[in-house]
Amino acid sequence: MPENFYESDRLVREYLLFHYGAPHEVLPHRCGPHDALGFAVRCVDELIDATLLPREARALDLGCAVGRSAFELARHCREVVALDYSCAFIEAAEKIRTIGSLDYLVTVEGYRTMPAGARRPEGVDPSRIRFAVGDAMDLPQELGGFDVVLAANLLCRLPDPRGFIARLPSLVRIGGQLLLTTPFTWLEEFTPAEKWIGGRSDEVGTEALQKLLAPDFELAFAEDLPFLIREHARKFQWSVAWGTRWIRR
Repeated sequence: MPENFYESDRLVREYLLFHYGAPHEVLPHRCGPHDALGFAVRCVDELIDATLLPREARALDLGCAVGRSAFELARHCREVVALDYSCAFIEAAEKIRTIGSLDYLVTVEGYRTMPAGARRPEGVDPSRIRFAVGDAMDLPQELGGFDVVLAANLLCRLPDPRGFIARLPSLVRIGGQLLLTTPFTWLEEFTPAEKWIGGRSDEVGTEALQKLLAPDFELAFAEDLPFLIREHARKFQWSVAWGTRWIRR
């Protein structure tokens, strides 16, 4: 992973807007992909099957960034452990959890900015969530098992995604749900090419991922999940993740 890439103030502000921004703040135009807004909420709402959860469900949010998906998991689960490699992301998420809000600046154009605020979602018990800095490639054994594990757009930012997948069966309880989203955006500055899942002439990402997970998980649901990250008022990153729900065998 590029040193300090996810520790910069610019990335923290972009992800606060990505996770907590109102639709008109993220996309202040009548044109554009409005169906790509609210990704951190949709990757939980559209992928989880709440009817399968036990009453005292535990959830693990890996690569939680600034935390909105963890709050959404807390609507369904009694305990949510949310980890991210970025200290800056976790610091922001914890302020929102404990204080209830966090003010920040949104880039408009060049050095021009406008004030914005990330607010803790209503109707969520913040005491259910524990944010902590953690490395998805070096998770402590004492984490235990979970009824839901979410990894949203994490795979293609890991140095060894296949090694991460090998750890998943020990994290998801039998009958539990693995929620994965990935746009398969493979870049060698994050992941050596020999570690990619797909991305080569002989391997398609969706097919390769299914083969890797098949021994321990059954694919129960899949859909395309578009998402939009604003860089400034007239520049955006529009991507489409493959969103999936897997059931632990």
